[in-house]
Amino acid sequence: MTTKRTGAHAGGRGGAGTHELHTRVKKKAGTIKASSRRWLERHLNDPYVHQSKIDGYRSRAAYKLIEINERYHLLKKGQKIIDLGAAPGGWCQVAANIVGSTNDHPSVVGIDYLHVDPLPGVTMLEMDFLDDTAPQKLMDALGAKPDLVISDMAAPTIGHKQTDHIRTIHLCEVAADFAISVLKPGGHFLAKTFQGGAENELLTTLKQNFKKVYHVKPPASRAESVELYLLAYEFKGKPA
Repeated sequence: MTTKRTGAHAGGRGGAGTHELHTRVKKKAGTIKASSRRWLERHLNDPYVHQSKIDGYRSRAAYKLIEINERYHLLKKGQKIIDLGAAPGGWCQVAANIVGSTNDHPSVVGIDYLHVDPLPGVTMLEMDFLDDTAPQKLMDALGAKPDLVISDMAAPTIGHKQTDHIRTIHLCEVAADFAISVLKPGGHFLAKTFQGGAENELLTTLKQNFKKVYHVKPPASRAESVELYLLAYEFKGKPA
């Protein structure tokens, strides 16, 4: 593997302003597939990956939330946040820092079936959000209605694009149902979906329950990625 720095800045919002790296993974017969080598080179050359290490974020995904928040101002001091599919914890880190969550008074609760090492100001539940008991456990842990429900959940891919799309859209739908059932009036919902948009039924439901609905692709989302984020802004509140 060889690495060369250039003088150009990678730039970009969210602080990913490290110098560009041009790292090439040498091909060795029988040791690594071409597709894996391309993924590794892309990862090593990603300015967001390098900046996340400098800034101490668990993943480059932290900058997606940072960039979306810069544009839509979702996160504010004193808010209560629920993060669905939180591993490895980048979104929780960003949320806890901005809202001022502390270990003594945690106001950010995350959930994932994968283990997440402890984070300052974050209560983490290690369980599947699709578990029937998960919604109530999240609410018990938070202790109040959330101001924001965020979800970076995506179903494990099986390599069949249509199936992968349907499974991730399903997670988005379940997350939306949860958000509508627990959010404070005026609260927001942000969730991963795929390009091609959410299903019409889901969009209709969100438009009925929120004042505005946007499709968002932050700069930190790789250009070749089909991921997209669905932002439902200002929850109208559940009917009496």
